[in-house]
Amino acid sequence: KKSEQELKDEEMALFTKYYMEWKGGRKSDNRSYTNIPRFYYRLPAEDEVLLQKLREESRAVFLQRKSRELLDNEELQNLWFLLDKHQTSPMIGEEAMINYENFLKVGEKAGPKCKQFFTAKIFAKLLHNDPYGRISIMQFFNYVMRKG
Repeated sequence: KKSEQELKDEEMALFTKYYMEWKGGRKSDNRSYTNIPRFYYRLPAEDEVLLQKLREESRAVFLQRKSRELLDNEELQNLWFLLDKHQTSPMIGEEAMINYENFLKVGEKAGPKCKQFFTAKIFAKLLHNDPYGRISIMQFFNYVMRKG
Protein backbone atom coordinates (compact mmCIF):
# COMPACT_ATOMS: atom_id res chain seq x y z
CA LYS A 1 0.00 0.00 0.00
CA LYS A 2 1.15 3.55 -0.81
CA SER A 3 1.39 6.23 1.83
CA GLU A 4 -0.74 9.34 1.63
CA GLN A 5 2.28 11.48 0.65
CA GLU A 6 3.17 9.08 -2.19
CA LEU A 7 -0.40 9.26 -3.48
CA LYS A 8 -0.32 13.07 -3.41
CA ASP A 9 3.03 13.13 -5.22
CA GLU A 10 1.73 10.74 -7.85
CA GLU A 11 -1.45 12.78 -8.25
CA MET A 12 0.59 15.98 -8.67
CA ALA A 13 2.85 14.33 -11.27
CA LEU A 14 -0.17 13.13 -13.26
CA PHE A 15 -1.85 16.53 -12.98
CA THR A 16 1.30 18.28 -14.22
CA LYS A 17 1.68 15.82 -17.10
CA TYR A 18 -1.95 16.17 -18.27
CA TYR A 19 -1.95 19.92 -17.74
CA MET A 20 1.15 20.36 -19.91
CA GLU A 21 -0.38 18.13 -22.61
CA TRP A 22 -3.63 20.11 -22.48
CA LYS A 23 -1.83 23.44 -22.71
CA GLY A 24 0.37 22.13 -25.52
CA GLY A 25 3.41 22.74 -23.35
CA ARG A 26 6.76 21.99 -24.85
CA LYS A 27 9.88 22.00 -22.75
CA SER A 28 12.35 24.56 -24.01
CA ASP A 29 15.76 25.70 -22.88
CA ASN A 30 14.97 29.27 -23.90
CA ARG A 31 12.78 30.71 -21.11
CA SER A 32 12.60 34.27 -22.51
CA TYR A 33 9.09 33.57 -23.84
CA THR A 34 7.81 33.45 -20.25
CA ASN A 35 8.45 37.20 -19.93
CA ILE A 36 6.29 38.12 -22.91
CA PRO A 37 2.72 38.94 -21.85
CA ARG A 38 -0.02 37.01 -23.57
CA PHE A 39 -2.08 39.27 -25.83
CA TYR A 40 -4.10 36.81 -27.86
CA TYR A 41 -6.68 34.43 -26.50
CA ARG A 42 -8.57 32.27 -28.94
CA LEU A 43 -12.33 32.62 -28.99
CA PRO A 44 -14.14 29.75 -27.30
CA ALA A 45 -15.63 27.14 -29.60
CA GLU A 46 -19.38 26.59 -29.73
CA ASP A 47 -19.15 23.47 -27.58
CA GLU A 48 -17.25 25.35 -24.84
CA VAL A 49 -20.37 26.78 -23.23
CA LEU A 50 -18.71 27.69 -19.94
CA LEU A 51 -15.93 29.65 -21.66
CA GLN A 52 -18.48 31.45 -23.85
CA LYS A 53 -20.52 32.44 -20.79
CA LEU A 54 -17.38 33.61 -19.02
CA ARG A 55 -16.39 35.73 -22.04
CA GLU A 56 -19.87 37.28 -22.27
CA GLU A 57 -19.94 38.05 -18.55
CA SER A 58 -16.46 39.58 -18.50
CA ARG A 59 -17.32 41.72 -21.54
CA ALA A 60 -20.52 42.93 -19.86
CA VAL A 61 -18.64 43.83 -16.66
CA PHE A 62 -15.99 45.66 -18.70
CA LEU A 63 -18.63 47.68 -20.59
CA GLN A 64 -20.45 48.52 -17.35
CA ARG A 65 -17.22 49.78 -15.81
CA LYS A 66 -16.46 51.90 -18.88
CA SER A 67 -19.97 53.37 -18.94
CA ARG A 68 -19.66 54.38 -15.28
CA GLU A 69 -16.51 56.33 -16.21
CA LEU A 70 -18.40 58.35 -18.83
CA LEU A 71 -19.71 61.76 -17.91
CA ASP A 72 -23.49 61.98 -17.75
CA ASN A 73 -25.51 64.98 -18.94
CA GLU A 74 -25.59 66.63 -15.50
CA GLU A 75 -21.82 66.32 -15.08
CA LEU A 76 -21.25 67.81 -18.54
CA GLN A 77 -23.55 70.73 -17.70
CA ASN A 78 -21.68 71.28 -14.43
CA LEU A 79 -18.35 71.22 -16.29
CA TRP A 80 -19.59 73.77 -18.83
CA PHE A 81 -20.90 76.00 -16.02
CA LEU A 82 -17.52 75.88 -14.23
CA LEU A 83 -15.58 76.56 -17.42
CA ASP A 84 -17.82 79.51 -18.27
CA LYS A 85 -17.56 80.87 -14.72
CA HIS A 86 -13.73 80.75 -14.77
CA GLN A 87 -13.14 82.11 -18.26
CA THR A 88 -10.22 84.48 -18.65
CA SER A 89 -10.71 87.80 -20.40
CA PRO A 90 -10.30 89.24 -22.99
CA MET A 91 -12.48 87.20 -25.30
CA ILE A 92 -11.36 86.63 -28.86
CA GLY A 93 -14.45 87.58 -30.84
CA GLU A 94 -17.16 85.24 -29.52
CA GLU A 95 -14.64 82.68 -28.24
CA ALA A 96 -14.38 82.31 -24.44
CA MET A 97 -10.86 81.43 -23.28
CA ILE A 98 -9.33 80.06 -20.08
CA ASN A 99 -5.76 80.27 -18.74
CA TYR A 100 -3.88 77.45 -17.08
CA GLU A 101 -4.41 78.72 -13.52
CA ASN A 102 -8.20 78.84 -13.93
CA PHE A 103 -8.06 75.55 -15.85
CA LEU A 104 -6.57 73.90 -12.75
CA LYS A 105 -9.18 75.52 -10.49
CA VAL A 106 -11.98 74.09 -12.64
CA GLY A 107 -10.23 70.71 -12.53
CA GLU A 108 -10.33 70.72 -8.72
CA LYS A 109 -14.03 71.60 -8.63
CA ALA A 110 -15.24 69.44 -11.54
CA GLY A 111 -15.19 66.09 -9.73
CA PRO A 112 -13.27 62.82 -9.93
CA LYS A 113 -14.57 61.71 -13.34
CA CYS A 114 -13.25 64.91 -14.95
CA LYS A 115 -9.83 64.81 -13.27
CA GLN A 116 -8.26 62.88 -16.16
CA PHE A 117 -8.89 65.81 -18.54
CA PHE A 118 -7.22 68.51 -16.46
CA THR A 119 -3.58 67.77 -17.19
CA ALA A 120 -0.78 69.98 -18.47
CA LYS A 121 -0.44 67.69 -21.48
CA ILE A 122 -4.05 68.23 -22.59
CA PHE A 123 -3.81 71.97 -21.95
CA ALA A 124 -0.65 72.16 -24.07
CA LYS A 125 -2.27 70.06 -26.80
CA LEU A 126 -5.12 72.57 -27.09
CA LEU A 127 -2.92 75.69 -26.84
CA HIS A 128 -2.79 77.49 -30.21
CA ASN A 129 -0.87 80.77 -30.54
CA ASP A 130 -2.89 82.71 -27.96
CA PRO A 131 -0.87 85.76 -26.86
CA TYR A 132 -2.08 85.29 -23.28
CA GLY A 133 -1.37 81.53 -23.10
CA ARG A 134 -5.00 80.44 -22.96
CA ILE A 135 -7.09 77.74 -24.59
CA SER A 136 -10.59 77.89 -26.01
CA ILE A 137 -13.25 76.72 -23.58
CA MET A 138 -15.31 75.36 -26.46
CA GLN A 139 -12.36 73.38 -27.87
CA PHE A 140 -11.63 71.90 -24.45
CA PHE A 141 -15.29 71.01 -23.85
CA ASN A 142 -15.51 69.34 -27.28
CA TYR A 143 -12.31 67.43 -26.47
CA VAL A 144 -13.88 66.14 -23.22
CA MET A 145 -17.06 65.11 -25.03
CA ARG A 146 -15.08 63.20 -27.70
CA LYS A 147 -12.68 61.49 -25.30
CA GLY A 148 -14.97 61.02 -22.31
